[in-house]
Amino acid sequence: MNKTELLYEGKAKKIWKTEDENLLISEFKDDLTAFNGEMKSSEAGKGALNNKISTELFKYLKENGIQTHFVEMLDDNNMLHKKCKVIPIEVIIRNIATGSLTRTLGIEDGKILPFTLVEFDYKNDELGDPKINDQHALILGLVKHQDELDKLRRVAREINDILKPYFFEKGLKLVDFKLEFGYDSNENIILIDELSPDNCRFWDVESGESMDKDRFRKGKGGLKVAYENVLNRILNK
Repeated sequence: MNKTELLYEGKAKKIWKTEDENLLISEFKDDLTAFNGEMKSSEAGKGALNNKISTELFKYLKENGIQTHFVEMLDDNNMLHKKCKVIPIEVIIRNIATGSLTRTLGIEDGKILPFTLVEFDYKNDELGDPKINDQHALILGLVKHQDELDKLRRVAREINDILKPYFFEKGLKLVDFKLEFGYDSNENIILIDELSPDNCRFWDVESGESMDKDRFRKGKGGLKVAYENVLNRILNK
């Protein structure tokens, strides 16, 4: 499968058309951004690691009944996937309080939440990806009806129920993560985008050390080593 035309370039990926109108290629970039693009950098090999991690996690989710856009990993930096109409909602799943939840609500950093929290952000860079509720989503026409919002929440919780124990067995706490969804050619809502340390927070079970993009956000360094560690745990190396 070959790239024919650049369709879109985002912060972490380039999306390419292919000879098949129903299939696209995501090219994972080495670029790093944080705080809505206010921090920018690059880490050689980061894109390939995210592609490999996403590939393994999409495969695992499929084995556990979750529909995704994933087709196959073409090479280190390129993934073949179904063409989908993106739902412009970022679905945030939180198991432990940290980051913006701690900053905005004053919940103690590291506090285990009494239940899994699911939030919606409006996927709009110009507005800074603001938090929205169901009524906002319906007024903006981001989904067709309430049932679709209910499905986003339900599937997000299902994914969390699959991945949380999976990572714990590998010595990682799944603190929080971001999911994106889209409509496939049959108008089914399926999981898209990626699953990687770029959009998931992982803490080592023993040390509490961050194994994700927070290393960049907080200027800790060692990002590539942390991503490699996550991949090796997934591959049981």
